[in-house]
Amino acid sequence: MEALVKFDKGPGNVRLQEMPDPKVEEGKVIMEVNSCGICGTDLHVYHDTFKNYPPVILGHEFSAKVIEKGKNTDGIDLGARYSVLGALTVICNNCEYCHSGEFMFCKAKRGMGHGVHGAFTKYVAARPDQLYATANHVSDAVSALVEPFAVAVHAVGEIANLQFGDTVLLSGPGPIGMLLLKLLLAQGVKTIVAGTGEDVEKLRTAKDWGAHTVVKVDQEDLQTIIQHETNGKGVDIAFETAGAQASVSNCLNALRPLGQYIQVGHFGKDITIPFDLSAFRQLIIKGSVGYTRATWDRAVEIINQGQVDLEDVITHRMPLADWQKGFDLMEKKKSLKILLYPS
Repeated sequence: MEALVKFDKGPGNVRLQEMPDPKVEEGKVIMEVNSCGICGTDLHVYHDTFKNYPPVILGHEFSAKVIEKGKNTDGIDLGARYSVLGALTVICNNCEYCHSGEFMFCKAKRGMGHGVHGAFTKYVAARPDQLYATANHVSDAVSALVEPFAVAVHAVGEIANLQFGDTVLLSGPGPIGMLLLKLLLAQGVKTIVAGTGEDVEKLRTAKDWGAHTVVKVDQEDLQTIIQHETNGKGVDIAFETAGAQASVSNCLNALRPLGQYIQVGHFGKDITIPFDLSAFRQLIIKGSVGYTRATWDRAVEIINQGQVDLEDVITHRMPLADWQKGFDLMEKKKSLKILLYPS
């Protein structure tokens, strides 16, 4: 089968190449991929700024249908479509984090797309416990978004302590940031979205979706706008989703005393920030990485209820052969979610 493979360590070293079809094993099913989204992690693997184990097939945001079953896969129907929780493909199941459901911190963890073969290809193997069924009315494309949506659900619904009447700064209108925005708006939260001039289309989209205010930080004074919109108090919560040094500084400076800072974006390098503000304003600082199994249950239920529309998060659909074009669009901030379809 044709697959997009990180074939060696180092920046780049990604290409389309033939890989063996996965073989059915006891306790696993073989699935045919519908589509797989490009994630910022895929770009980090491409640039070798995220730990990876080549040769490995990239891609982890996907839905697929079951085409073959091994023994001991009761409850899984042939032909059924599922979203796949690829992050727990390899875990120890013995550590305190696995026992508590926080498998993201298992030292043995290897997820699809960087640690084990992922879904930028036609066929994948998975265990039944990795499969999450969305409702029949949910499209294949939206089913492929459960994974990144779960990241947003974790940050907004489980890590942050949101209250009615809060004002939120969302810094970074990329794919994950805009999924956070969907959740914030669904809860009626006054949200200020900050980006740069490169994000003009996404900022326009954020405004169309219902963001209270959008700010181009390289053309407007964000802190002046924050002071105006909060009557001089500062925002209650800041979500940093850009993974950029300037974005962190903007968030920290925008927060009121005792405010919450939630780090969602990844940097892939060390940065310098005004960290004294964490003490001087007694900020609550939290990181948000991935999700838990419970997060996936919650994310699927939100999607099934239909109260949060995700179709318009998808801006591009293209064949796997155009992967480089898709990666370039992501790098240049010319897209939200891009889905690649196998040959």
